[in-house]
Amino acid sequence: MVRIRVLVVDDHRIFAESLAAALAAEPDVDVSAAGSGPAALRCLERAVAEGRRFDVLLVDADLGAAAGGAVPAQREPGSGSPPAADGIALVAGVRVSHPGVRTVVLAERDDPRRAALALQAGASGWVAKDCSLSRLLAVIRGVLREETHLPPALLTGVLRELTAARKHRTDSERLVESLTPREHEVLRCMVAGLGRKDVAARLFLSPHTVRTHMQNVLGKLGVHSTLAAVALARRAGVRPADLAGDVVERSGQLA
Repeated sequence: MVRIRVLVVDDHRIFAESLAAALAAEPDVDVSAAGSGPAALRCLERAVAEGRRFDVLLVDADLGAAAGGAVPAQREPGSGSPPAADGIALVAGVRVSHPGVRTVVLAERDDPRRAALALQAGASGWVAKDCSLSRLLAVIRGVLREETHLPPALLTGVLRELTAARKHRTDSERLVESLTPREHEVLRCMVAGLGRKDVAARLFLSPHTVRTHMQNVLGKLGVHSTLAAVALARRAGVRPADLAGDVVERSGQLA
């Protein structure tokens, strides 16, 4: 019999232990529980080291909310998006560090926007916490067959959210494409969180020149603040400047 290894990640101990016990009663399911994002990541790493990888993570959508905590900062690959202080951040992190693991988000309530964010982060399903055990088992087995599971009542809302997100990304990409190569490098530095003086040092420019480039970037993107420019850049998939790598070539190399 092929066994399914499941990790329940929920900071409500009674719920996590009850769900784990119910799943463990199934003849083909091995189950463990973790009470936080860091604990879940340790479980995943330990399992890899021992040659017994997990197949599915069941992640609380509001992980860390009860204690005011958060999982480790994880970013969606290539998005530059800031980490979310909930289970969706863990989903994004697991997609990067353990791409073979399927994740299913367990939610207290239907929320099309957050369900769409979970799918974008890499989740294979969004399930109500109060669903039946048979339903949950069907979802677990389904995601291992590369299926995506959503409650029927959420389908229309999630599709609307994903369509809107795609439109925003397309519009943002068009605006970013209007930047010169130098302005694009300045924008990448802004996404990385660098201030004007740091950008000037990195690009071998004067602070005054950097200020001009930043003003041009804001104007071309149609925004009025650095924060808004960074948010738009993230939607367009602009990657932050690699602060650990080599500095950009001197100003004569870029327009």
